[in-house]
Amino acid sequence: MSREQIIHSVLIVAVSAVITALLRGLPFVIFSANKTPKFVLFLGKYLPFAVIGMLVVYCLKDASFTAMPFALPELIAIAAVALIHLWKRNTLLSVAGGTVFYMLLVQFVFK
Repeated sequence: MSREQIIHSVLIVAVSAVITALLRGLPFVIFSANKTPKFVLFLGKYLPFAVIGMLVVYCLKDASFTAMPFALPELIAIAAVALIHLWKRNTLLSVAGGTVFYMLLVQFVFK
């Protein structure tokens, strides 16, 4: 890699980092705790559920319900995510556990 390419890569990462930090910190600067618009509160309340719903749809978009294994790995993994979440109430653990469980299913059970 040439010196120019390295400088270019470092600048891209630096600009991306600065923009990301600004976008994440900007709401705290714009909105004080008592002046948050109702629309922003609405988004904060309902958007996470919408994102999870979209992830489920995205994960199931290529699942075949009409051919073997009839989307069983996906459905079993979804059940595992739900059970882990009901047990531990931790979204990160639920998603990570479901992902690992799904990968184990497709690699070792449903070859």
